[in-house]
Amino acid sequence: MGMTTDVAVPSTPDSPDFLGLLDFSGLPESTQEQEKMLAGRIYDPADPRLVALRVRSHNLSREYNGLDETDPRRQRILQGWLDLQGENVFLQGPVQFDYGCFTSIGENSYANFNFTCLDCCPMTIGRNVFIGPNVSLLTPVHPLRFQDRNLYRNARGQMTDHEYAKPIVISDNCWIAGNVTVCGGVTIGEGCVIGAGSVVTRDIPSGMVAFGDPCRPIRPITEEDGMSDLFEAE
Repeated sequence: MGMTTDVAVPSTPDSPDFLGLLDFSGLPESTQEQEKMLAGRIYDPADPRLVALRVRSHNLSREYNGLDETDPRRQRILQGWLDLQGENVFLQGPVQFDYGCFTSIGENSYANFNFTCLDCCPMTIGRNVFIGPNVSLLTPVHPLRFQDRNLYRNARGQMTDHEYAKPIVISDNCWIAGNVTVCGGVTIGEGCVIGAGSVVTRDIPSGMVAFGDPCRPIRPITEEDGMSDLFEAE
């Protein structure tokens, strides 16, 4: 999340802009603020390194979303942008990532239209995860008191705010249905189904059907939910 200021994004003169966006070499060096952010501590989002990473990611979002879904450059962008842990990762688009480089996605995972990830803390999406349309994964947290939350001017004279974030884990073999919001600090266990429209604010144990606002486990998924007989009938 965080404030954004004007930052030069690196590109190479002999390649399309998006290839330059995949190059980290021109970005400011890693800083304590990045380390604090990823550790879930209060950090300054106006830090030059973090601003440059966000601008890079937002520009890559625009590039990715503007390409035809059969264009091979889409996969090239994902490989340089996200931490892909295997093959056959498909994001329908449009997508929005705050940083992208702090999101890990396992093999054979899919996200439908309008997938939003605010990955200010590590975002882990396992293997064989299905994500429906209009799903938001939101790691950032702001102070509850407006006196602590409002903008202030930092030592560099920039307007910024106090933020921190909590990681999100979606384990292998989950289905996250449409219009679900997952909040920071949540782990969804393996093999869960999260019903449409849910707001997930706490951990969900493995193998559960869960839904609601706030989302809560409803029942375990059992052999009685199997559909192999229908597949055989086909």
